[in-house]
Amino acid sequence: MSNEILIIDDNPDIRNILNDLIGDAGYKTRVAANYNQALTEIDKKLPDVAIIDVKLDKGDNDGIELLNHIKNKNKDIPVIIISGHANIEMAVKSLKSGAFEFIQKPFDHDRLMNFIKRAAENFELKKQNKELQTKLFHSFELIGSSNNIVKINDQIGKLSVTESRIFINGPTGSGKELIARKIHKNSTRKNKPFIILNGALLDVKKYELELFGEEKKDGSILYGALEKASGGVLLIDEVSEIPLETQSKILRVLTDQKFKRINGNHDIKVDVRIICSSSKDIKIEIKEGNFREDLFHRLNVFQIDLDPLNKRVQDIPLLIKYFSTKIAENYNLKKLEIDPDNHYLIDYSWPGNVRELRNLIERIAILAPNTPEKISNIIKESLKFDNQDMLNSEKSLSVPLKEAREHFEKEYLKTQLKKFAGNISKMAKFIGMERSALHRKLKGLNIKDIN
Repeated sequence: MSNEILIIDDNPDIRNILNDLIGDAGYKTRVAANYNQALTEIDKKLPDVAIIDVKLDKGDNDGIELLNHIKNKNKDIPVIIISGHANIEMAVKSLKSGAFEFIQKPFDHDRLMNFIKRAAENFELKKQNKELQTKLFHSFELIGSSNNIVKINDQIGKLSVTESRIFINGPTGSGKELIARKIHKNSTRKNKPFIILNGALLDVKKYELELFGEEKKDGSILYGALEKASGGVLLIDEVSEIPLETQSKILRVLTDQKFKRINGNHDIKVDVRIICSSSKDIKIEIKEGNFREDLFHRLNVFQIDLDPLNKRVQDIPLLIKYFSTKIAENYNLKKLEIDPDNHYLIDYSWPGNVRELRNLIERIAILAPNTPEKISNIIKESLKFDNQDMLNSEKSLSVPLKEAREHFEKEYLKTQLKKFAGNISKMAKFIGMERSALHRKLKGLNIKDIN
């Protein structure tokens, strides 16, 4: 076994028993005899599993403080709390703080080893899943033939060789993080960190802690996103969600190129390229007083505008083919054969954008349907087209043939217009009509644009 277990207990007999017991089971071990030793070991290298006594030499609940310290660094690391002075309140407190298990001294050896085995398996599962998702995400390219994607790919090439700050606008799930990662990957900072600070997911009281870090009274340091990204790129996602008070401090950092940690006295110099993104119209946020205009101008040296997927429908067949191949490769699954011209996929509004399409392809790959009909059924069920289809069918059956034909032609031609992004020449060639005849047909059906 390659998992490493950190044992923290101030009782040398308990420490030695645990070390021998866990080592004999095939795990690597490290030990710490007090609070400060534990901090040193944790900060030096995070373990895969930690076993912590609640009461050490610092106070009655210093084990809980160490639990919180580990969870601040990596919330996925399982921590088993042990105590010789256990009560229900303490057990509940440790579990609420994120402990994997709580066990009372004297403990049953088999029960403890079962906890450790499950904790190690839990950590490995989360680690493997994260690695797979990272591998999958990092392998993706910005795919599309629409004018919007062609333009952005060109912008990425030009911006990667600069140090300019960038502001990416686009709806949720459209690929803003992917653009930022591609810029980082092709830049001179590519071997340095790429750190994401998500403004929409943070507790409003923790923005500055997450951004600037903290110097604690015990001398330990909690590093913030600015220091974690040193030499590399910091993506501030959903930057419009950051409170105005914190916005003013970010502006000061950009102006002075330095900052202080919370409770810190020394300036930390900044060497970070900042990229920001927002799914909200930032100009409206500025007008409504939710975002500082001076900060926006500091961040918006270059702006990238990413369209929603329903405005670049011609990219959908390319994305389907691309995701089908990549997901099959990464998950070692059979390659999917999804009809890229499936009208359900073309007509759908895609409120979740590219992320929703990717998730759909992944769902199909995992379910592994063996016929085109089964694939189509999964698509219909996932995109909730059934009721709409029923209404359309009932409408078609309750009108004269001429009106039903006209309705079909109108829907068919609108779908093709979307597919070919309004390119009449390409559309006419595909459906087998003369260009002039197609123009007359569109005019006769009162079809003016692709929306």
